[in-house]
Amino acid sequence: MKKLLSLVIVILFGALLARTCLYTVNEREYALVFMLGELKSVVSTPGLHVKLPSPLQNVVYLDKRILTIDTPAADLVQTSEKKNLMIDSYVKWRINDPRRYWVSFQGSERAADDRMSALLRDVLNQVVNRRTVNDITSSDRARAMAEISEALQKRVSDLGIEVVDVRLKRVDFTPEISESVYRRMEAERKRVASEERSKGAAEAEKIKADADRQRTVVLAEAYRDAQNIKGSGDAQANELYAKAFSKDPEFAKFYRSLDAYRQSFNKPQDMMVVDPSSEFFDYLKNSRGEAQANKQP
Repeated sequence: MKKLLSLVIVILFGALLARTCLYTVNEREYALVFMLGELKSVVSTPGLHVKLPSPLQNVVYLDKRILTIDTPAADLVQTSEKKNLMIDSYVKWRINDPRRYWVSFQGSERAADDRMSALLRDVLNQVVNRRTVNDITSSDRARAMAEISEALQKRVSDLGIEVVDVRLKRVDFTPEISESVYRRMEAERKRVASEERSKGAAEAEKIKADADRQRTVVLAEAYRDAQNIKGSGDAQANELYAKAFSKDPEFAKFYRSLDAYRQSFNKPQDMMVVDPSSEFFDYLKNSRGEAQANKQP
């Protein structure tokens, strides 16, 4: 029984000793080992490690991952044109020297954020002050961000921090400038729209004039062809009539008389004053359709 109790005590003591002397480090963090308040070593290798029991040695962990500083309020920065811009930015950073970082901030991530935010505002002013609004908003924006990142890295190199990236999320005019800028943009757009409408109207008139010319030419050519076809048809018809009438002159006279009657009595109100004994009525007087002149001996 005593042996069992002794074994349990040894096991408990060993577990307690292991708990105070063993610590683990994962791949996302640094382990800072302190001995009586003095930093002795920095462990970055993941795995199980050994230290002296507390309070002789204790361990503090620092984040090894990429961290983000995203300020909630935009910074007011002036360009080379003396125009104020509201710039909203963010910084990606990480700890690259845990020892220097601890000395600078005592491991406080909040203190590091505040210090880097202040340095970022100073760098933003220096970089943006040398550029115009157009440079910052479009043509030179990528180069400006690269300069900001490089300048900020120089400022924090002694603090154990590495700047991974700096980005300008949003660049806006201040309210008092925005209105005038929008008015100028609106006037410019109206000018361009008016110019485009004028070009369109001129092109439309040109197309319309060309279409009218083509229409006139087509109608003239069609009228010419129609007259040619009509003349050719009339000539063929007259030739056929001449051949037919030459075979029977009496029929020809009869046909022409019918055509004359049709033209003369085309409407009910038509009236003629003529001698009833004239040759015009020869075929009307004879129901057999023969001229009176042919019956005389």
